[in-house]
Amino acid sequence: MPVQKDQGDTAALEAALLHESEQRYIFVLFVAGTTPNSMRAIANTREMCERLLPDRHSLTIIDMYQQPELARAEQIIAAPTLLRKHPQPIKRLVGTLADVVRIVLPIHRSPSADTQTRDAS
Repeated sequence: MPVQKDQGDTAALEAALLHESEQRYIFVLFVAGTTPNSMRAIANTREMCERLLPDRHSLTIIDMYQQPELARAEQIIAAPTLLRKHPQPIKRLVGTLADVVRIVLPIHRSPSADTQTRDAS
């Protein structure tokens, strides 16, 4: 399933990314096995990284069933969960990650809005 795009969000994202063309992004995606939601989250995240951040991202995928200690260390309680570890602050997006624009966009909102973001997809 392709990433759903809102043209206004996409334009804002592309403009922001142009200003930060040297910025590297580090993502960690926690999934729970090969469930349909996990597989959609992996596909959506990879597509977003390849389309919006070519050669400027690192994506690590962690199966919470195989490495539960890593999920505990990051206080992950639901899967799939995508962490944007860099640039700071760390952002979280929970769900199938159909709205990845919220986690990639550079921080231009209040800090409270950026610490925990949810995707109900």
